[in-house]
Amino acid sequence: MKKILQIVLIILLLFPLGKVIWNRVQLKEPSGERFAAVDMNPDSPGSSGAAGTAGTAEPGTFVLSAIGDCTLASNENFIYSDYGYNARMDGDYAYPFSNTVQYFTADDFTIANLECVLSDKDRIADYHAQFHFKAPADYAQILTAGGVDFVTTANNHLLEDYGEKGAQDTYEALEQYGVPYGKDGQAQIVTTDSGLVLGVYCAYNNLKPDKDQAVAAVEQLKAQGAEYILCMFHWGEELKYTLRDADIELAHACVDAGASLIYGSHSHMLQPIERYHGAVILYGMGNWTFGGSTMPTYPETAIVQITVDRAADGSVSNRDVSIIPCSVSSQPYVANTHYNDYRPTPYEEGSEEYARVLSMLDGSFQPEHEGKDYSDWWAQKLQS
Repeated sequence: MKKILQIVLIILLLFPLGKVIWNRVQLKEPSGERFAAVDMNPDSPGSSGAAGTAGTAEPGTFVLSAIGDCTLASNENFIYSDYGYNARMDGDYAYPFSNTVQYFTADDFTIANLECVLSDKDRIADYHAQFHFKAPADYAQILTAGGVDFVTTANNHLLEDYGEKGAQDTYEALEQYGVPYGKDGQAQIVTTDSGLVLGVYCAYNNLKPDKDQAVAAVEQLKAQGAEYILCMFHWGEELKYTLRDADIELAHACVDAGASLIYGSHSHMLQPIERYHGAVILYGMGNWTFGGSTMPTYPETAIVQITVDRAADGSVSNRDVSIIPCSVSSQPYVANTHYNDYRPTPYEEGSEEYARVLSMLDGSFQPEHEGKDYSDWWAQKLQS
């Protein structure tokens, strides 16, 4: 009887561990020099582990979540359409994150790219902008209802669609509804509710963030006492899976200077995750709740969660990366249909879609084509 009780006890102790291992989705080890293995030693050359002062902070573990573009409005062609963002949301701020909010209320810090203007004013859009995205100011509550803790506003649609006045309206809306944010070229200290001191730098610079400025910002944040430094860049080329050498060099330079996480946006599709000297580089997080299209070219998206450890000596480093593959819509993807309902939904584990997301993030994905031709759209606009 005693032996049976011992066996039962062992099973009960091992079950939670087994469940964690089963549920955790680890990145495949990418091939090629650009996807170096993780170096988790904070004392190694080039490591992103930030050395703290012994005794200044308690040891602990933190979970940071990253998601893609939050464009909380449809473009001018679908503002009043039954397929548009407003119609789908129907006044329910919780709707866009209703299938995923559980991941963001349970973590320590969630980041996203806010790629639209928030304003109740009748602003004039820039005619030269390809598409315009303007949502009511109170749509900032979509972010708070969804558990988003910080957004970058350093992107082309926020800064160019409705000019400086539209950008200022957006900053005021975010402040009114309590959404922390970063501007183009801004470096700031942000402390999570759980006590992790983050240094956050945001940059756009017409899709070409300046490397020297970024490195200087990382060094500045280190000097200001940031335990963990995050760079949020709007860069690259739309709907291209292949990375630009300049973006890779920028990301590596920031990590070498002390950054622990690089977050990229603009491509509107998932791009590879690189693990470099202990840091995590998310080159392109794709779309999230994306009003930019009723039928996005790529429905694949993901929640990427980074587990961060603070050691007893105060040093902070990345432990591992977990992925929750998702679709941008709760409706199934059907080509050339208005399938997007702007409510991201996790894919079923083991499905083809689930595997496709992982392939996009581990670097093994083979796109059928890269980029998109908007010449027909421009021709129609010029004739109107």
